[in-house]
Amino acid sequence: MNKQQLAAKIWESANQMRSKIEANEYKDYILGFIFYKYLSDQLVSFAKQEGMTDGDIAALKEDDAETVAYFQKNLGYFMAYDHLFSTWLAAGSHFDVSQVRDGLSAFGRLIHDHHKKLFEGIFNTLETGLSKLGENAAKQTKAIRDLLYLIKDIPMDGKRGYDALGYIYEYLIAQFASNAGKKAGEFYTPHEVSLLMSEIVAHHLKDREQIEIYDPTSGSGSLLINIGSSVAKYLDNTNNIKYYAQELKANTYNLTRMNLVMRGILPSNIVTRNGDTLEEDWPYFEENDPIGSYNPLYVDAVVSNPPYSQKWDSTDKSADPRYSRFGLAPKTKADYAFLLHDLYHLKPDGMMTIVLPHGVLFRGGEEGEIRKNLIEQNHIDAIIGLPANIFFGTGIPTVILVLRQKREHTDILIVDASKYFVKEGKNNRLQASDIKRIADTVIQRRSAAKFSRVVSKAEIRQNDYNLNIPRYVDSAEDGESWDLRAIMLGGIPQKEINQLGAYWQAFPQLRETLFTAGDYAQLCLQSDLLKDHITQHPEVRGFSESYRRAFGDFEDFLNRQLIENWQGVNRNQQEAILSEDLFARLQAIPLIDKYQAYQLLNNHWQVIGTDLEILQTEGFEASKQVDPNLVIKKKNGQDTEVQDGWKGHVLPFELAQGVYLSEQLQALKPTFRRLAGN
Repeated sequence: MNKQQLAAKIWESANQMRSKIEANEYKDYILGFIFYKYLSDQLVSFAKQEGMTDGDIAALKEDDAETVAYFQKNLGYFMAYDHLFSTWLAAGSHFDVSQVRDGLSAFGRLIHDHHKKLFEGIFNTLETGLSKLGENAAKQTKAIRDLLYLIKDIPMDGKRGYDALGYIYEYLIAQFASNAGKKAGEFYTPHEVSLLMSEIVAHHLKDREQIEIYDPTSGSGSLLINIGSSVAKYLDNTNNIKYYAQELKANTYNLTRMNLVMRGILPSNIVTRNGDTLEEDWPYFEENDPIGSYNPLYVDAVVSNPPYSQKWDSTDKSADPRYSRFGLAPKTKADYAFLLHDLYHLKPDGMMTIVLPHGVLFRGGEEGEIRKNLIEQNHIDAIIGLPANIFFGTGIPTVILVLRQKREHTDILIVDASKYFVKEGKNNRLQASDIKRIADTVIQRRSAAKFSRVVSKAEIRQNDYNLNIPRYVDSAEDGESWDLRAIMLGGIPQKEINQLGAYWQAFPQLRETLFTAGDYAQLCLQSDLLKDHITQHPEVRGFSESYRRAFGDFEDFLNRQLIENWQGVNRNQQEAILSEDLFARLQAIPLIDKYQAYQLLNNHWQVIGTDLEILQTEGFEASKQVDPNLVIKKKNGQDTEVQDGWKGHVLPFELAQGVYLSEQLQALKPTFRRLAGN
């Protein structure tokens, strides 16, 4: 079972198991147990690397001070054998909820002093919520045992483990968010929005060797992690990225810490705080070492998705250096307070991206004054209008603002991406091609009809610093019109033919052979001859030939990149290499939207990337492996998972049959048809 299938299976089962518990609450339990399993498996893995046998591990006790200290020094924590996840599983019917309480309590006691900030209180939400899993100890025990068995197959070790674990964790957070209603915004930024912000920031930071990134409203930490992943594509050593996070709500703060730790990030590269960002700003220092730990925090990138239009206390904030240059946000809307906080913590050559409601672009009063100051002091680099209904729990339109401390440009790029999405359930979602189109436009500062425009500061001044996107980018579709003369008297209006301008640019002579001149054209050919005439026209045939030439060696290129070199493929960078090649091939070919072509590539890459991951981590033998095909069927009135034949671990049966057993397959088809008829 690959990570996508495993994630979907865990979600489906967890959703059935949570019964009457709210999705937003239940996520803290299942994600907490996954994190406990991760720490437990890491300890066992480390013990075996140190040469310990299963018997040695079974002898791990809290009262062995020397051994405890050794594990604490290397891992930051210690777990006795009785408190390991695997021990709980092995207990079977003898397992009891008290073992979990004892294990969580012991973990808190046995954290190394240097790792207190990272681990202390991380299981508080889980520990205090155990009683909600059942009205008595027996029911709690059953609910927890079911959870343990549900997550036991998540791989936690090695590079595959980090990838699979991270994917499953992110998948579950997203699924819980989609079921949590308005509370979803407290902890989750949709992956696609996060990825868009990441790509823009990562390109800006691509030439740096050491990078510090900060999210002051970190939620589950997913936005920070995605920024780190995008930046890592340009770095030789991912340990050169340092992560700073602050979050107000304690249970969400715990999610941030768990998520960062489970991505294999060095503990020394994780700095987190539980507090009110607007009230408890950096500088930060530890009370036991105020001088050595003092950190005013200026970073390379700030990313955030703060709570929208939240009330805040602006009393005595006018002298705060975060706001003194620009003004105070109104007490009823903290949007600009968060933005100015982010901007303040940027290094001079840094970049920030922040998601805010559309109203920050045009609301007046104190917000209008702040916006004017930001524009005049040349901090706003780009504005991206997102589709409505893209965030869980709110349908309001939102924007991504890109800001910098120091800029060469004085203009502002405005992008209207509100119409670039696919419908998915109740929400809209950015596709991979939408993300790339927007990111490329921002990186290249490109103007495109009905999509983006670079706007001068002078024009913005003329509009009284109102940045409402429709003032600058008209993305409205041309309205449908009817030509009454053509309807009554016949003929094709030339203005309708002109709407196909891109085709006439590519095939100028074709137009002349198809239509007569005049305001109302006539077809030069009978309708039944049109198709043959168009397909055989020299310009169309030339277009087809140029396309064939451009992609003549594409199959060989893919073979070299993905098959001959399958062991050495860097999966994080390979799709970018393929898309760059694809764009180069399409560069001189008109009419084809290269971003639609990229979407087709991305659709296939999801499967290709998974296959490469399996082969690289499990070995080539995995290509010959078969797995049970598990399906849900009714058994004794209940949905039960049963095996229905077999399926290829990597290769689909249909592919193997078609290539190697084609004659036998053809011979069996009459039998298949006969059985289907019965």
